[in-house]
Amino acid sequence: MTRVTRAVPPAQPHPALPGTTVNALKIVVVGGFGVGKTTMVRSVSEIRPLHTEEAVSSAGRTLDDTSRVRAKGSTTVAFDFGRITIDERSVLYLFGAPGQERFWFLWDRIFAGTLGAVVLVDTRSLPDAWYALDRLEHHGMPFIVAVNDFGGPLHGEEQIREALALGPEVPLVEFDARDHSSSKFVLIALVEYLHALSLGEEDRKEDRKEDRGQDRKGD
Repeated sequence: MTRVTRAVPPAQPHPALPGTTVNALKIVVVGGFGVGKTTMVRSVSEIRPLHTEEAVSSAGRTLDDTSRVRAKGSTTVAFDFGRITIDERSVLYLFGAPGQERFWFLWDRIFAGTLGAVVLVDTRSLPDAWYALDRLEHHGMPFIVAVNDFGGPLHGEEQIREALALGPEVPLVEFDARDHSSSKFVLIALVEYLHALSLGEEDRKEDRKEDRGQDRKGD
């Protein structure tokens, strides 16, 4: 499992050049309740993130499982939003989805137009990631899995992959959602994975063209 903690300077916004079109890329961060989605968006965004957090009420504590995060005083009730400038023509928009089961109905709308996803997991409660993985697979959306460091029980990569039924092709990284550099490299890992998938698809298209060409020659 890759651990991403290298030092990276904060991103600086680059204004679009006159007459250029901004290429907007959308990524979502999903996972169970209290796994660090809001923290990650806050730590990596170059702008002050938009968030929809409300205080955790006594009624909310009866609806949500707060046993792992008893000190958590607020929770996301819609989504978190941040932005990262890649270059003068490309901007990455980051959406953090709410983790509570009662807000899962929002996920399908947040997924619209998304290139890929980061699934955050807490090793103290790996099954909390099952719903996120199921929905992403349902949508056919590429994703990577990022293990947020809460100082919980140590699990090897094989144990985590087995618990989450992850294939060997899915990148699995370990990081600290509070750290800008660490969170940034999670996004880099996702972008590199999406790029590799894109290259693989291009190769498959070329292979299909060659096969069709061979078929014509055979005719």
